[in-house]
Amino acid sequence: MAAGSKFFFPEHFGYVILTGISSCCLNMWLAANVNRARRKFEVQLPIMYSQSSTEFNCIQRAHQNFLETWPQVIMLLFFSGMRYPRISAGFGVTWLLARVVYALGYYTGDPSKRNRGMFGLVPLLGLFGGAFAFACQELGWIKAL
Repeated sequence: MAAGSKFFFPEHFGYVILTGISSCCLNMWLAANVNRARRKFEVQLPIMYSQSSTEFNCIQRAHQNFLETWPQVIMLLFFSGMRYPRISAGFGVTWLLARVVYALGYYTGDPSKRNRGMFGLVPLLGLFGGAFAFACQELGWIKAL
């Protein structure tokens, strides 16, 4: 049990929590970039995409893509982190770095440059594997490593 907690969390689970908090910060940064782009390219709400600016659309898509994947990544992070907190936090941080690289590539206005951040699929698979293993261990199907 973590020191001072009424709940059971594995040792080092704080790293998982900090990674989750960091993902919130990344979301805020991506949203702020969309807001700046809205002013720059004069795309008013509630319009989602510009008819004339590919650059704005790329900035918007970088944030939208993050939002499309964020819920499952957070769920996998926290469940994987219940059994493997340090490696899960490492996978989570790597995924976040990949999302930054993905966004910066997309921000160039050339959508193909977003592919620089595709290395984020590797930690995503790691989190999936960790969460799956945790579930199987909880069901008694396999022994905890």
